[in-house]
Amino acid sequence: MKNIFVGNLDFGVTESTLRGLFEPYGSVERVNVVTDRDTGRSRGFAFVEMTDSAEADRAITALNGANLEGRGLNINEARPKPQGGGERRFGSNGGPRQRREPRW
Repeated sequence: MKNIFVGNLDFGVTESTLRGLFEPYGSVERVNVVTDRDTGRSRGFAFVEMTDSAEADRAITALNGANLEGRGLNINEARPKPQGGGERRFGSNGGPRQRREPRW
């Protein structure tokens, strides 16, 4: 099983469109178009899971830079999500920075 990142998507691209794009290269297990949780609109990228690693590599090679609905696709193997939920900056105590008392 290989997870593929698909970037620079038009906001109107659907899961079925992506499935149709990748299926000529092999079996597609799952397609997930990432959407904004507030608006429900596509965020312009997706993940495609293919069952066979060699087929996934062929799809990546063939489709990276390909034009879909007027946009050049950015396709590569997905990297694992970083642990810890992202980069948030907090004060030295681990929480939000405290307001300082006025100096006067």
